[in-house]
Amino acid sequence: MKEKFYITTTIPYANAPLHIGHALELVQADVIARHERQHGRDVFFLTGSDEYGSKNDRTARDQKKSPQTFVNEMSKLAKNLKEPLGLSWDFFIRTTDKKKHHPGVINIWNALEKSGDLYKKTYRGLYCSGCEAFVTEKELIEGKCPEHNKEPELVEEENYFFRLSSYGKIIKKKIEEGEMKIYPQWRANELLSLIDQGLEDVSFSRPKEKLSWGIEVPGDSSQVIYVWADALSNYISAIGYGRDEEEFERWWPADVHVLGKGVLRFHAAIWPAMLLSAGLTLPKKLFVHGYITIDGQKISKSIGNVIRPEDVVEKYGTDAVRYYLLREVSPFEDGDFSYDRFKTRYNADLANGLGNFFARVTNVAKNFGPIKNDFAMMELSFEQKIKSVNEEVDEALKEFRFNDALAEIWSLISLGDEYVNEKKPWESTNTSAQNEKTLFNLLVLLNAVALLLEPFLSNTSQIIQKHLSLKGKTIKAKKGKALFPRLE
Repeated sequence: MKEKFYITTTIPYANAPLHIGHALELVQADVIARHERQHGRDVFFLTGSDEYGSKNDRTARDQKKSPQTFVNEMSKLAKNLKEPLGLSWDFFIRTTDKKKHHPGVINIWNALEKSGDLYKKTYRGLYCSGCEAFVTEKELIEGKCPEHNKEPELVEEENYFFRLSSYGKIIKKKIEEGEMKIYPQWRANELLSLIDQGLEDVSFSRPKEKLSWGIEVPGDSSQVIYVWADALSNYISAIGYGRDEEEFERWWPADVHVLGKGVLRFHAAIWPAMLLSAGLTLPKKLFVHGYITIDGQKISKSIGNVIRPEDVVEKYGTDAVRYYLLREVSPFEDGDFSYDRFKTRYNADLANGLGNFFARVTNVAKNFGPIKNDFAMMELSFEQKIKSVNEEVDEALKEFRFNDALAEIWSLISLGDEYVNEKKPWESTNTSAQNEKTLFNLLVLLNAVALLLEPFLSNTSQIIQKHLSLKGKTIKAKKGKALFPRLE
């Protein structure tokens, strides 16, 4: 049996269509999933939508729709991004799925209750509807939620609480000992600092009269399971927890959770505490990315700067969008999207870089005719460089450094450009044997670039490989259309 690899994204609220910031996380996770498949692992790649909670309920009613009708529409829009963004997820979990998701939520609630970690009390506190969470004064900046830049409302109600405060020390130990690794390290330090300040118990339900859109608490129909106890459970419900234990044992624990910086506390404190309480293994790695701004501004419906990924794809193509998100945007810091920067990066790296190299090599090779497929002609420097780049790409992706991995691949393209300029295989002064050797090396190099690009730019990789044929005794290259026509 193949070695398994389980990777997840977060599941965005189904209160609006997904924007370019959501595309970043989906594409990052997709690269890791494709890379692991390429290396022979049996991959399960999960994404989905978070469909319960007051925010979705309120938005639906504002649009004079039932909550279920509304989230059905939002979920369909999210699923429709699979083809435009070139995504390869294996399952799209919806938290309103009564067959696949609800059994896992009920099962983990009962496990937490059995552990004695759920209790009921009246609570008076500050509630941020944007976060779907109670917040403390120390988390606010100038009285406002730093994530949504608005003041929370004062709420008093009777809820079930989860004893998060009991798990701070053990979570800290698990992180420090590397059982649950957080990338980058400074995000781990941020979480450890939060633990040192003391974790407080968190609300895990809300009264049904205040929030009817959700899953009822088992044995207490007056309460609805709070969004985080519901949503975080998707990572185990989707793989069979509470309904198919054999399937669950096959995939859990998650090898990588991919998440944004705004939900670090939920994924690195609350979620591990829930798992520990339920007697389950912790995820192995958490990769925490930054946010995307638009021309330096936070993405906001009120500002009107929301960019939908499918619109950019329609204009420039799937792989051009993927390349920008992976190469231009830092994996760990906030990154910016602007059409000017997009065009600059596109022309420099895709049109003038990869596209030009592909056109030069295939054009000359096609005109030359069949080329012997003989690795005795291989330049030692090429062989060593290809091996080195493969190793560097593997190492970079283990640490989620997508931009560094792509920079390594582009170093092969630079090597090829220098080589073709030096050897000039189109010149008649060269012998046929010299040109054949030059073109063989260039075709092998181009094929290596295509294979390395498969996780990043799958469509482009396939196009390049279709124009090369390194099987058999001879290589017959085909001249292709421009991979990335220059943008003016």
